[in-house]
Amino acid sequence: MNASLPPLPPWRRAVLKVGSNLIAPEGRRLSTRHLLGIARFITDAKAEGRELVLVSSGAVAAGRALLGNPDASALPAKQALAALGQPRMVEVWARLLDLPCAQVLLAFDDLQNRRRFVNAKNTLRELLRLGVLPVVNENDSVAIDELRLGDNDNLAAHVAVLVEADLLVLLSDVDGLFDADPRSTPGANRIERVAVIDDAVFALAGGAGSAVGTGGMRTKLEAAAKATARGIPTLIANGREAAALEALARGRCPGTLFEATASPASAKAHWMRHALACRGRLQVDAGALRALRERGASLLPAGVRAVDGAFHAGDAVEVFAEGAAQPFAKGIVQYDAGELRRVLGRSSAELPALLGYQGPDTVIHRDDLVLL
Repeated sequence: MNASLPPLPPWRRAVLKVGSNLIAPEGRRLSTRHLLGIARFITDAKAEGRELVLVSSGAVAAGRALLGNPDASALPAKQALAALGQPRMVEVWARLLDLPCAQVLLAFDDLQNRRRFVNAKNTLRELLRLGVLPVVNENDSVAIDELRLGDNDNLAAHVAVLVEADLLVLLSDVDGLFDADPRSTPGANRIERVAVIDDAVFALAGGAGSAVGTGGMRTKLEAAAKATARGIPTLIANGREAAALEALARGRCPGTLFEATASPASAKAHWMRHALACRGRLQVDAGALRALRERGASLLPAGVRAVDGAFHAGDAVEVFAEGAAQPFAKGIVQYDAGELRRVLGRSSAELPALLGYQGPDTVIHRDDLVLL
């Protein structure tokens, strides 16, 4: 059966979203009933050298179960239950996976504020480098309605963009997107591939489908639209089915695959070239010029010769060679202009003494730089 399924796009880094109906069936308590197969997939993928970020629901359900199912209709009650249930949810994953797991709570502001966006990205990047599994959830304990992402499907799409994933997988209790509601239409057919997410595709979305979570097929389509627009193919699959997880492990598509509308590199490059307004300029020496152009290296403080502008960490800047009239690159800096002026031309080993803290080793990471 697996061999008859279409292949997954090649991937090294993926974001895996696990819905509430998998981790807390019927919303009563956390259960490993559907998680063992998912944990096995994660373990096997990491053993192959792949990187995964887990976006897991279930915190509110875990908190509710611990307190004997109290009323959680009001926002403050949900926030309290989320605070209570978050550690329990992460503990379940850590026990199943037998590998280091790190809890990462993100809020709307973390994804909209440039400085916090860069900080979150650096944290996740370092956790992946260390071989840790980041377990991400929205910071429900402090979020307010006006500034909430609202559901973990869309959060997973934002995280996929944040970590520059090659693939987004949304696991739920559905087999994928159907041409009709399979709960009311026995003859409904699963759609294997979707090239473009348009109004006709959104029209196929049903209701929430779960009394436990906040999402449904529409939020999954919203997430897929966000991710595919940034070059990240997205798969909706059934996390309850052992055959689906086995197919996923074998590099096949057991659900509905939404094709990326661009490559991740071209989508990000286009965004950086055309959507980011530059707040300053950097002048670099000949060695840095060669390293950036020829080796695809990151820009280090030692290679910076001059700083112009009043930018902040997370802003975009133009990069010039010494004496050149036109920039040869554009990137997102990890230092404020004032801090960078203190460390330009210096080695990474000197940064703590100059700044009073251990700053980033790079001024612009190679993943955040585009050649013009």
